[in-house]
Amino acid sequence: MSLAAETRRAVDRHPFLRTALQAGVVNYTAAARYLAVDGETDAIATALRRYADELPAYETESRDVRVRMESGIGPIEAESPENDGLLAVGGTAFGPCGGDRTAIVATGDVDTAALTAVMAHLSVEELSPSAASIADGTLVVVVDRLEGANALRAVEDALERVGVRPE
Repeated sequence: MSLAAETRRAVDRHPFLRTALQAGVVNYTAAARYLAVDGETDAIATALRRYADELPAYETESRDVRVRMESGIGPIEAESPENDGLLAVGGTAFGPCGGDRTAIVATGDVDTAALTAVMAHLSVEELSPSAASIADGTLVVVVDRLEGANALRAVEDALERVGVRPE
């Protein structure tokens, strides 16, 4: 395998680095040192520059969504007929029950790219959701009650700048 092909493979194993290459915000020498590729640092940096030139530019878009916060969320019986669950992941459903969590609910133009942006933004803000899901134009993130306001702002900010996937 050529050094260029090996470098591309190494970059593709690190999605954050691929995104940074697309956005044009990479120190190529530092990235070359970071990657586990056998070869001269300068040659790897050159391969990175060439790969960056081939990638589509990183673009973002604002999503048309309505974001709200709902308090008193907690685990509920998933099979209950009166279930007003917001989301279910695995065998756990979350919904209104006077619980100690808050749900951030975004409705509208949401998809997996929006969920990815939201989760990345929450991580940067050091907010750790209990659960998150997306279906039928609704994105739900469940956080501790005390994190609700910060999570709401983080979700709104993330949905202002969702990465556009190349077609």
